[in-house]
Amino acid sequence: MTPYKTYRENPMYHFLILLVVASAMGFQGWRTLFNNFAVDVVGVNSVQIGMIQSVREIPGFLTFFVVYLLLIFAEHRFASFSVILLGIGVFLTGLFPSFRGLLFTIVVMSVGFHFFETCNQSLSLQYFEGNRVPQVLAKLKSFGALTNVAVGGFIWIISKYLELNSIFYIIGGIVIILGTYALTRNPVDKNLPAQQKKLILKKKYWLFYVLNFLSGARRQIFVVFAVFILVEKYHFSIGHITTLFVINNIITYFLSPYVGKAINHFGERTMLTIEYSSLIFVFLGYALVENRNFATGLYVIDNLFFSFSIAINSFFRKYAEPRDIAPSMAVGFTINHISAVVLPVVGGLLWTIDWRIPFIAGAIIAITSLSFTQYIRTYERKLRLEQA
Repeated sequence: MTPYKTYRENPMYHFLILLVVASAMGFQGWRTLFNNFAVDVVGVNSVQIGMIQSVREIPGFLTFFVVYLLLIFAEHRFASFSVILLGIGVFLTGLFPSFRGLLFTIVVMSVGFHFFETCNQSLSLQYFEGNRVPQVLAKLKSFGALTNVAVGGFIWIISKYLELNSIFYIIGGIVIILGTYALTRNPVDKNLPAQQKKLILKKKYWLFYVLNFLSGARRQIFVVFAVFILVEKYHFSIGHITTLFVINNIITYFLSPYVGKAINHFGERTMLTIEYSSLIFVFLGYALVENRNFATGLYVIDNLFFSFSIAINSFFRKYAEPRDIAPSMAVGFTINHISAVVLPVVGGLLWTIDWRIPFIAGAIIAITSLSFTQYIRTYERKLRLEQA
């Protein structure tokens, strides 16, 4: 690996910033516009919305195919193509205002988004040394959050003058242009080990797999049910929810770099222990305290700990074989999304019995995650022995 003095000198860092900004712009733009477009323009009902959201997660479950596509494409170019595909999906959303059109365009958009995220994680771990990985991942997350805020402001202003279809065209077009520009860049370091071009599952990576699965389950509790309780139980308006999104992204922008430094200073085990210990009380708070202001505070606190999850990948980077990074990221991303396909449906059914059950389940997931996190110490001890 080329010995750059700082990670900012690495061409791959600037390449990934470009694509992270483009991806965040496309996905946040789509997410901000989608519900109003689907209801007000297309006229879909709640059942159809549920079907669309379920279809959206399927590409995340299929990201292991990335390994085989890398037999054809260089990984950095495949990342650029994925962002272009994301932009095409956003652009076409405005062009096909029908239920079938939404199903088609959401698949295009989601394939691009999930495939890029797999490459993003893979390239971040390949091109940066272990002690730099947390800072790089944190900075990329920070740039994504800042882009989310900017896109929200842009849509808030321009929606007063343009139809939703036109806004999809503008955002999708910008994403396509940025992805196409990325195709002209060549940040490759030829000194890096070649990645395996086959699907791998290794016993030595079992903890990485488990933590990814549990992290995906935790993410769904937040994304699906934490927002749902604010709307369904506490009757938050679109304005309130949008304000919370902006607040959370601003916090993420400023907090993420410090999280990266803290991971280097205190270690992955300590940071994940703090995250999961806190989440136990957050999820129990949702279930046991019925107060809209308290729930709002929990939602913000819940979001604070999202940046801590980068410790899972930085932990993996420390002991992974260099040639295993790309295929392992594809497998890890797939495992992370297994719960995304199953949990919303199961949780929704449990919600009809008692709205508290999904949050109690979230607390159990946090306790389980906390337990498995303690095994990181075993891996760290093993690494020290190998390096001695």
